[in-house]
Amino acid sequence: MQPDIAALTGIHAATVCPMSPNGMIEENELQAHLADISRAEGIRGLLINGHAGEGHLLSADERGIVVGIARASVPEDCFITAGVTAESTRGAVEEAAVAAKAGADAVLVFPPNHWSLGLDETIVIEHHRAIAESCGLPVIVYKAPLAWGRMSYDIDLLSRLCELDAVAGIKEGAWEVSAYEELRRRIKSERPGVSVMASGDEHLMACYQIGTDGSQVSLAAIVPDLVTALFDAGKSRDWEAARALHDQIYPLSREIYRRAPPYLATARLKTCLKLMGKIKSDRVKRPMRQLSDCEVERLQAVLSLHQQRNS
Repeated sequence: MQPDIAALTGIHAATVCPMSPNGMIEENELQAHLADISRAEGIRGLLINGHAGEGHLLSADERGIVVGIARASVPEDCFITAGVTAESTRGAVEEAAVAAKAGADAVLVFPPNHWSLGLDETIVIEHHRAIAESCGLPVIVYKAPLAWGRMSYDIDLLSRLCELDAVAGIKEGAWEVSAYEELRRRIKSERPGVSVMASGDEHLMACYQIGTDGSQVSLAAIVPDLVTALFDAGKSRDWEAARALHDQIYPLSREIYRRAPPYLATARLKTCLKLMGKIKSDRVKRPMRQLSDCEVERLQAVLSLHQQRNS
């Protein structure tokens, strides 16, 4: 029996995790951030403990705390997906079970980092199967950026993963439009009930022209109104409106995601939220570094331009 993917449609914001100067979770700030984004018009759900939420840098206990705060902070009908980032299958199984108990509606399974050295397809499938069986929740598979090498599952492996009954969706983050289209066509022909979610913040419009079920994107935590409006314009095939919205989004997405080095995207997201008055601190978890004054100034310039265009 295939999971109902109705909830895995539309825009799901990948949220950040506000932290104190010593790198501890600021629970009140997190609660306010999640409550604010989850109530933005058009937001269908949240992705917590993803890359934007620094889930890979949080301890297992901290990730459980984030899920609990999320469930207590957002509307009842807000769909919560919790990222699972543990390196071992046993750790991932335990993490998924904690997320389910704390109120998550689905889990997004990230590939363990040691798979960058090489992976066995049977191991990948059994890893996802064990997680699904441990938590009883729908599973979302992560299609990593092509630049991640072996950790970016090829299309045949993704097809095999979608044979698992628990798999309800794919967060497609290949960061390459043609790869997205190839995957979407393949999966929709084989298992149309699986949600294929275009999740490359820089090229959402292009993917929406191809077709999508939804997106799990961190840009929706910065400008939720623009991202949801872009999705709606694409759904109604109003490409003139979609292009206008894309033109508003593009300078911000380029500054956050395309500028080297790409690993600073989370720090840039937090700094944007701080500059916008949405969070008090842009502190990131070590070993990630804070932005330089010059980097902050570039973000401020882009945000100022954005505000001028929307005033």
